Amino acid sequence: MPRYAIVEAPSALGHVPEHLGVERAPEALLAAGLADGLAARRAGRVEAAGYSADRDPGTQVMNPQAIRDYSPLLADAVTAVLGEGEFPVVLGGDCSILLGTMLALRRRGRYGLLYIDGDADFYQPEVNPLNGAASASDLAFATGFGPDVVTDIEGRRPLVRAEDVVVFACRDAADRERRGCQPLPAGMLVIDRDQVRRVGAGAAARDAVKYLTRDGGPEDGFWIHLDADVLDETIMQAVDDPRPGGLAWDELMSALSTAVRSGHAVGLQVAIYNPGIDAGGTNGRGLAATVREALAASADA
Repeated sequence: MPRYAIVEAPSALGHVPEHLGVERAPEALLAAGLADGLAARRAGRVEAAGYSADRDPGTQVMNPQAIRDYSPLLADAVTAVLGEGEFPVVLGGDCSILLGTMLALRRRGRYGLLYIDGDADFYQPEVNPLNGAASASDLAFATGFGPDVVTDIEGRRPLVRAEDVVVFACRDAADRERRGCQPLPAGMLVIDRDQVRRVGAGAAARDAVKYLTRDGGPEDGFWIHLDADVLDETIMQAVDDPRPGGLAWDELMSALSTAVRSGHAVGLQVAIYNPGIDAGGTNGRGLAATVREALAASADA
């Protein structure tokens, strides 16, 4: 049974100014009850510094050095939790926290990544639609595609191998093609929203787990990344790009609980929820309840 530990990662270093507010998500989700009943230890808060709205002229990335500086600090916090034999639940923040969490795992061995997100986040900086914000490129950076400053942290590029990634429930393929996004690597498994709908979220998650635990694949387990924009806009408007066609609460619950119950997931992060645009807190309460229920069901298994 997992022992949970909460790490707060209130970083908006990978976001543009008009989308700031995600840095307030950790406290909002905790206030909404995300950790209630989980007996989760509070394992600290890793503050981010050095935000600038300017695009770095050399790399075309926003805040590349600040992200490089932040990632080892977050990695240290996650490493400490893992060292206690606990399951870290990292509350961001924008998606660039992925570089810190995967750095923690890269220090330890070979891990996979279940990337539950409405977008594949694989833009090269020069066509990044968010003025070079790393939240649109974090998966590319984590798998070693991009400028050295954000891809070769501690000399450990890639933080996760492309063939050890499953992109789950994305629905941005047409946008990526239209904007000239670089193609996803051939070895990266994509189970898009249409596939999830065809087979069901639980079955699709089992397929993802099977891939991430295959012979010759990641040897040490996998991390779960959850971006709130994977949810349908009818239930989640508190993200920078709410869209139709996303997951329902029960689908997300099924996918998360399936992944955690597999026994191979080693941690989870939540990103992009913005309490500043969640009037009344309805979206946050739904997100907190869904994550909590998935973790509780896994603990009871």
